[in-house]
Amino acid sequence: MTQALHWALEYRALTLVLIGLVLAALALLTSDRAPHELRLAQVVLRWFLLCSIGAGFVWVGAQQMLPLAAANPLRFQLGLAALGFAVLGFASAWGGLGMRLAALVGPSVWIVGGLLGKAAGLGGTGPDGPFGLRDVLVPLVGFALLAWQFRAQRHRSVFARSRL
Repeated sequence: MTQALHWALEYRALTLVLIGLVLAALALLTSDRAPHELRLAQVVLRWFLLCSIGAGFVWVGAQQMLPLAAANPLRFQLGLAALGFAVLGFASAWGGLGMRLAALVGPSVWIVGGLLGKAAGLGGTGPDGPFGLRDVLVPLVGFALLAWQFRAQRHRSVFARSRL
């Protein structure tokens, strides 16, 4: 059990994506609404945003703010920025396509910027920094799900969209 918990914390991005997909499947299975393509895309993206962006950035914010927050104001600022992305992730779960795009762009720039800073040897991110290479999974999956929702939304008729 402790090995599974250790693995889940080490591979946080993958774990949160999988939790989001499982929760989306449960939401779709327990719903009485028709499972057309647009509904599937919206529900899967909603749970992805809640888990990977919302809960993931709450975790990053807590990592940055809790240890030695008073001693390092930069870490405290990074923690507050991460909590801002978490709030955006939670709010965008029920928002429109534009809000969902905003909830993916900001954290994606943060993740890629952190990785580029690590690669260049800039900053004090080090091995205990908030992101690693495996966290690139979050923007990749997020933009794929957003493109799926955009395509499904574009193919629905005006009459069918008005009944959602």
